[in-house]
Amino acid sequence: MSATPVVVSDVDAVGPLTGVLALQGDFAEHEAALQRAQLPTRQIRSPLDLAGIKALVLPGGESTTMLRLLDIEGLWEPMSHAVHSGMPVFATCAGMILLAERVENPVQRSFGVLPITVVRNGYGRQLHSGTFLLRSEILPTGTTGTFIRAPRITHTGPECEVLAFRGDDPVLVQKGNVLAACFHPELVFSHVVIARFAAMVREQADCFTAAG
Repeated sequence: MSATPVVVSDVDAVGPLTGVLALQGDFAEHEAALQRAQLPTRQIRSPLDLAGIKALVLPGGESTTMLRLLDIEGLWEPMSHAVHSGMPVFATCAGMILLAERVENPVQRSFGVLPITVVRNGYGRQLHSGTFLLRSEILPTGTTGTFIRAPRITHTGPECEVLAFRGDDPVLVQKGNVLAACFHPELVFSHVVIARFAAMVREQADCFTAAG
């Protein structure tokens, strides 16, 4: 069952405001996870919603549907500006596909902010989804990731740091303030990856604000 996010208004929020792209996918679960990490959130559905945010999250879902809705809502260019601004950005699954420099199976456009190549549904369809142990030198021993029709990273650029693996495959990567996962940490209560992103947001809160 999906977690129900706590509603935190912009006026009453304490801490850096994080925008969550809310056109499609599991944005509500991301909101709930961020709010448990003491980050106030705002759903991003139009260019005006980007005004004043200090960080941005692109959730899991269906990347081709997200691309179509970004165009319909006039969000493609404003979102591109935001993800290239240097503010903290976190993406999971389909959100990671939107950030990749190259997308395969099939080839599709993306924001190109993260130097990786991804293959859509690279781990198979729903039948092959599940929770798997991650291999990492920086995450606590026993950390797991939940993969749901997950993309597979087949190439990482030299400037992209790999933070965790599933087997031999990179599944958690970071370049500067951009963090992306093939899996869904928002589905695990107080996942260490959510905590890592929340720390990034607090550290950078005074440096970046998206324009409306």
